[in-house]
Amino acid sequence: MPICDPRPKFRRSSLISFALLILALGAGFASRSSAEPETPDEAAVRTLLVDQTAAWNRGDIDGFMAGYWKSDETEFVSAEGVSRGWQALLDRYKRSYPDRKAMGTLSFSNLEVRVECSTSAYAIGEYHLQREKDNPSGIFTLNLRKFPEGWRVVVDHTTAFPARPAASK
Repeated sequence: MPICDPRPKFRRSSLISFALLILALGAGFASRSSAEPETPDEAAVRTLLVDQTAAWNRGDIDGFMAGYWKSDETEFVSAEGVSRGWQALLDRYKRSYPDRKAMGTLSFSNLEVRVECSTSAYAIGEYHLQREKDNPSGIFTLNLRKFPEGWRVVVDHTTAFPARPAASK
């Protein structure tokens, strides 16, 4: 699978000319405005995450896993270590969330999606689970690649926030 080459393909003179042009225009033009509409790829990544959330919230771990690259190279990183392989991740989810009650209701906040090139993107944000007895939350970084079937998560790095003590009565 091709991945982005972060090295620019400019000759040195072209790079210097480009840098001078950017300086002349001002730094404001060098960054993307938050008012700019999403690109189709950004929207597709967000749709993937919305679809995963919907699958989770109906208790469908298999549907949730459809958002991951079905490969032995898929990775999940957490405080518990690194799990490698789509099947290992599926097994981990089914073991950790054996029923709808354990799954709770999933939501994301502070979601940012960045498309690095036509085949590579990442998303960062916070996850929140609402359950009967607790409400765990944390942060995540998802590395995604675009395949013929669409965008898929290839690396998921999720870290839970420390549990908050229950309020005294």
